[in-house]
Amino acid sequence: MPFVSIRISGTATKDQKSGIVADVTQSLVERLGKNPAAVQIVIEEVSTENYGAGGILIADRDAAKIEGDAHAVPSQ
Repeated sequence: MPFVSIRISGTATKDQKSGIVADVTQSLVERLGKNPAAVQIVIEEVSTENYGAGGILIADRDAAKIEGDAHAVPSQ
């Protein structure tokens, strides 16, 4: 039974998450021959206040970008 754990920074809509679940399930069916009923997927939304990269919180990086800081790193 495949178990897939996906973490995303910020949030996604229910429709977006539904699409991710459908796409990942279909990929496992096509590529590994798995039974779609056996595929289990968990999507974890990580607050940008609880995630950092390059020594700063993503929330702070995004805030600097919004405020027009020329040194802010673009969001991915």
